[in-house]
Amino acid sequence: MHRKYLTPEEIKKLTLNEHLELLIETKTPLYTPDNTKCIHCLYYDWTGWVSQKAVFPNTISEAVEYCTPLWMNDGFKIKKWNVKNDIIQILFEVKPEIAPVLLTKRVKGRLDNALRKLGTPVKFSRKVGFRCLGENTREIVNNYVMKQVSKSDYVDERFKKSLSEFTFLNKDTDLSQPFVAAHGRYWVNIHLVIVVEDRRFPITRKDNFEKIKELCFKIANKKEIEIARLSIMPDHIHISLKGNPMMSPIDIGCSFLSNLAYLLGNNRCWSSEFYVGTFSEYSVHKLI
Repeated sequence: MHRKYLTPEEIKKLTLNEHLELLIETKTPLYTPDNTKCIHCLYYDWTGWVSQKAVFPNTISEAVEYCTPLWMNDGFKIKKWNVKNDIIQILFEVKPEIAPVLLTKRVKGRLDNALRKLGTPVKFSRKVGFRCLGENTREIVNNYVMKQVSKSDYVDERFKKSLSEFTFLNKDTDLSQPFVAAHGRYWVNIHLVIVVEDRRFPITRKDNFEKIKELCFKIANKKEIEIARLSIMPDHIHISLKGNPMMSPIDIGCSFLSNLAYLLGNNRCWSSEFYVGTFSEYSVHKLI
């Protein structure tokens, strides 16, 4: 049964915990992959191994060639790949609806099937390695998020100082550490940017900033996401985070948009266009 929408006045009277409970229960989020536009720059690096001290056969190039158009149909375009003895590494540029776990399963499954069809089956190890990469490094992205206030063109220094209270460094989140699952390790580093629907009417009230900051961390906790850096500006928000490999980048973005929209009692206070990008400790250009 769908829960009815509350009026903006009813929403404003809710506590943060009541907001969160409402959002957990709602079946029809305001922002979905179907009604948003996700600007993206997403690179996933997949690493697989063969087991039992075997090595990849010389048909591996043919298998990758066979899989390439199938992967394209799946939503990921191969950019580079390399194989050495018992290890294969492939870099993909992906669509925002692709979750890391989906990619790891699909890549290994299609390679396994291709090699069997070629008469050279191998037994893949259950373990996989997954890493997000990007045009920018982790250091560049994190510094960019943390310097939003200092590089802004606001004249009033008192206002800048007030804004700086809502630039947050979470020392409990180490983006260099992976999300460990039974079948592999995932380094999922995402830069998310959401923007106020009409920048002429920014969210400048301090009580709104405090609500946004608290709810951002509640959303992350609920979705098994870890926020590393957070910068709340009057007309946009930057978040540097460790993602849940079960969630796609577009689902992560829509979760924040929908939850924060309800919090502010405005059904469409955020633009339906947002940005997600992947990053790591080194640039995508350094791979392979």
